[in-house]
Amino acid sequence: MVEERLTDGVRIGQLLASEVSGDEGRLRDLALADADPDVEPTTDGALAYRIVHGGDGGAKGVGRDVAAVYVQPDRVRIEFIGGRDGGGLPNAAADAADEASLRVRPKAVRPPRTLVFVEDGAGVKRALPVFAAVVDAI
Repeated sequence: MVEERLTDGVRIGQLLASEVSGDEGRLRDLALADADPDVEPTTDGALAYRIVHGGDGGAKGVGRDVAAVYVQPDRVRIEFIGGRDGGGLPNAAADAADEASLRVRPKAVRPPRTLVFVEDGAGVKRALPVFAAVVDAI
């Protein structure tokens, strides 16, 4: 049995990007945008990439931003972003993340956001249903 956990924030972010962009099922309409392949983790979190719905991952404004992924030294922070209409998307993310046993925290800003923390490589698979719930909420 493997006793080591993957806790490198950059590597966790890479795994998440691979899982989201490679999914041909419910997540097929999500794309990565503004990916920084040379991102260096910071304590506050450095933006690694955005996740958009209905876009090609190209120029800003193409598609709808649903999340931003930030890398920290030992984890990833995903910020699910609400639209002008309020917190439907962040609420869906919070509920799904809670069900997946991921750490969740609301962020009281406009537009509203929900922070979801992925603290190891195994958490990446648990984060995928959160993205599916967000897609369903769009």
